[in-house]
Amino acid sequence: MSKANHAQWSSRFSFILAATGSAVGLGNIWKFPYMVGQSGGAAFVLVYLLCIFLIGLPILVTEWMLGRRGQSNPVTTMSKVAHSAGRTRAWALVGVSGVLGAFLILSFYSVIGGWSLYYTLGSVTGDFSGQTAEGIGSLFEGMLGNPGLLLMWHSVFMLVVILIVARGVTKGLEGAVNIMMPALAVLLLVLVGYGMTTGHFGEAVTYLFSPDWSKLTGETVLAALGHAFFTLSLGMGIMLAYGSYLGKEVNLIKTARTVVIMDTVIALGAGLAIFPIVFANQLDLASGPSLIFVTLPVAFGNMTGGAILGLMFFVLLTFAALTSAISLLEPVTEFLEERTPLSRAPSAIVAGLAAWLLGVAALLSFNLWSGVTFFDLGIFDLLDKLTSKFMLPLTGLGAVVFAAWFLSKEEVRAELELGDTGFGLWTLLTRFVAPIGVLVVFFASL
Repeated sequence: MSKANHAQWSSRFSFILAATGSAVGLGNIWKFPYMVGQSGGAAFVLVYLLCIFLIGLPILVTEWMLGRRGQSNPVTTMSKVAHSAGRTRAWALVGVSGVLGAFLILSFYSVIGGWSLYYTLGSVTGDFSGQTAEGIGSLFEGMLGNPGLLLMWHSVFMLVVILIVARGVTKGLEGAVNIMMPALAVLLLVLVGYGMTTGHFGEAVTYLFSPDWSKLTGETVLAALGHAFFTLSLGMGIMLAYGSYLGKEVNLIKTARTVVIMDTVIALGAGLAIFPIVFANQLDLASGPSLIFVTLPVAFGNMTGGAILGLMFFVLLTFAALTSAISLLEPVTEFLEERTPLSRAPSAIVAGLAAWLLGVAALLSFNLWSGVTFFDLGIFDLLDKLTSKFMLPLTGLGAVVFAAWFLSKEEVRAELELGDTGFGLWTLLTRFVAPIGVLVVFFASL
């Protein structure tokens, strides 16, 4: 596909919404609050922000820059940009790893997206009302143990994702995020507003924003570093793909700063929505992922207006899952569309069905195939570990090392519109700080 007919974002604002939508996933609403809860409140938030700006932001800008230069799918982009810089086309492996990583993540991410759809329906039908923690716990376990139920919701979720991506960049991706991101923001504001009425909002603010440095260990710093990387959708081919639809007029650093701020504000907003409810109902803050699927439904089931709040919360969670899932399907679809005879819609269908099929294996690991393990991990956990611990860090590392050490300094400087001081700082971050940060996370997670 030539540059002439390669799709483009209709505006910088739409691109910001799409990139933020990709970044704002289940991790922000599900993982970030409990990580803050376990790791020292504001002490963790400050370390996390430092990691975002020193490591996440430079890699995010790098991936957009490479995508914009290549104006193609991540594999072709890396091959083309490397060749034009007089380097080996083997750098295309960075793109291959990104596209493959996005595909693998989508397969199990869709399963969790299915959980959130199931819980959305549960809030409508009153499944949580009057339930104890044990009752909700057995509801969750019952869902995991029911392959037919998991398969149905996984299929519904993936179907929605395929339908959106099949419609293309402007009608599909932009159309979806232009509706879902404002809706997500409104839902979050309403939930934070409710949090203010619980009488425990001050406690939540203190908890989130007053630092407990004693809880800050090497392990929590690594967790902050890892989450900073994962939350921005780095190393998944997504930002390479999204960057390929960008015009030259967009200032990459300013845009990345906006996306990072919006992503972090939404993550902290989720904490301000969740923690007052948790405190008001004397629930366990550090209960890990079950905070969302077990702890909160107990609160929703036992409070005034809980049915409506529960519905709003799980719709919010579903929107966050969908905006990320469409971004995961995009690089794979773009690759098939440009490298095979398939047009846009068939590419999305083939990629989505393949990810759906692998997702079926992932969901069966909770029940019928629970005895099937590789390296002592079930299929779901194996896909999660393989991508988050190996593929993402190495792909992100490959992209930033290539751009920092193998592209001409003059071209990079022109792309980023930086003066002497700014470019000196940029070089320091991309040549040394970001790669070392990624390697530290990589080796520590081994």
